[in-house]
Amino acid sequence: MSSDRKLKHLEICRDKDVRARRETTHLDDVTLIHSAAPELNFSEIDLETRLFGKTLAAPLLISAMTGGHPATKKVNENLAKAAKSVGIGMCVGSQRAAIEDPRMAETFSVVRDVSQEMLVIGNIGAPQLISGDAADYAQRAVEMISADALAVHLNPLQEVVQPGGDTKYRGVLEGLARITRALKVPVIVKETGCGISSAIAKALFAAGAAAVDVAGLGGTSWAAVEHYNALMSHDDIKAHVAETFWDWGIPTAMSIWEVASLKSGATLIASGGITNGLDAAKSIALGADLAGIARPLLLPAYSGASDARRVLEDVIYELKVASMLTGSGSVKALKSARVSLRGDLLGWVTQSKLGIR
Repeated sequence: MSSDRKLKHLEICRDKDVRARRETTHLDDVTLIHSAAPELNFSEIDLETRLFGKTLAAPLLISAMTGGHPATKKVNENLAKAAKSVGIGMCVGSQRAAIEDPRMAETFSVVRDVSQEMLVIGNIGAPQLISGDAADYAQRAVEMISADALAVHLNPLQEVVQPGGDTKYRGVLEGLARITRALKVPVIVKETGCGISSAIAKALFAAGAAAVDVAGLGGTSWAAVEHYNALMSHDDIKAHVAETFWDWGIPTAMSIWEVASLKSGATLIASGGITNGLDAAKSIALGADLAGIARPLLLPAYSGASDARRVLEDVIYELKVASMLTGSGSVKALKSARVSLRGDLLGWVTQSKLGIR
């Protein structure tokens, strides 16, 4: 069932408009202040960054999308080839289907087969942390792809509106603390489109998370995905409830701001509706260390690795342009770039500073 569901989810994301409807990332509420005399040459801009012992040519990752069904193997292979060609890292989709059915392992391990040097991140769901064999489960996910790090995805909204979803979340933080102690690789905790608040980020860092990926509201809505899934499963109640919560969550810009002040040495990844290099630059200027991009690569990855590569090349070039126009010769400098906030993001920041919750 997990394998078939993975394919259905991917096809829904490919064929339906599952973006947030009424909400945005609110990165449009961020203006990077233009430098008319940047005092650097475009060729001097160096976006190289380090993550978990690996060097990335730019502060970008391909965010988790797929795997777990035979039809997804080629998509993951194309994504991996694109990531390798531009020198960035990649997170695979949830590996549960392959842990339950080892025949599906090659749909994930194909990513590592593409490159032994590339940063590759594994992926398991938070509900799997509750079981007594969680450490073994996590280790199997790591070994399957020789992962450099393991992502644990938080998706309570998706689970409660998904037909047959796993709605047990009590004990997740305790389970996270156990696996961060047990594993030899760093653990990333990521949302799946609803964002992470400062309070939750604080708890995740306390449990040993080496990085948090906010995956905020404004991109793919997994409530929307499950709305279509429930319609196909003739579950009218779940379909209705999923549509009600289509736009639930913390927008990406707000979530970056929430978590940025807490990370104290840990890594902050911005994802959720990141569609271009300017979005990535704004995210980094707000406090993120890297940006993750997913759905804009999905259709290109179906076409081939070269199409996915071209999208990434555009994103990297746009990120370099934003760096040039803010006088930022490096990622470190971009983090200090001056920004102006407006609209709902400014309201969010102001209320938070006033202690209004």
